Amino acid sequence: MKNGKNTWNEFVKPIVVLVAICLVSSALLAVTNSVTAPIIQASAEAEANATRQALLPEADSFTQVEGVQVEGVTDVYRADNGAGYVISAAARGYGGDVPVMVAFDDTGAIAAVQFLENDETAGMGQKVREDSFQAQFAGRAAEPLALSDIDAITGATISSNAAVEGINSAIEAYNQVKEG
Repeated sequence: MKNGKNTWNEFVKPIVVLVAICLVSSALLAVTNSVTAPIIQASAEAEANATRQALLPEADSFTQVEGVQVEGVTDVYRADNGAGYVISAAARGYGGDVPVMVAFDDTGAIAAVQFLENDETAGMGQKVREDSFQAQFAGRAAEPLALSDIDAITGATISSNAAVEGINSAIEAYNQVKEG
């Protein structure tokens, strides 16, 4: 009898307690996720819409374009009033993906570029987010770029390459959409 009680106290009881703790913790995490996930998604969509509007202020609203199959492109939006397109893309940099939104005006030129939050090296690769770097793309035709076409970031060649690759993916998607 004593042996059975020792087995319960030493082995079974701790297992039961840990399983109960895991079940309660999992249930609480699931409830928290179900409550916060829609809020987080709505916030991300609102931020993306605000960025699109800032990049192409002439647009009144945007509609997502489906069926564009270009590597690195995450979404394509067309301005409902014909002001242009805003295309989101990403390319692999030094610290991970370097996401970018590229706005094309109604003439097919790049209207503006906005590099988004990324994990590139602080002080080096993060310079892709600086206005001086982003501004050099505005006004360019929707034709593929090479690293030699831009003022690359000194000491951050991988990040600069990722920036150009992301923009080139957006350009390819834009040309695909325009060709029908």
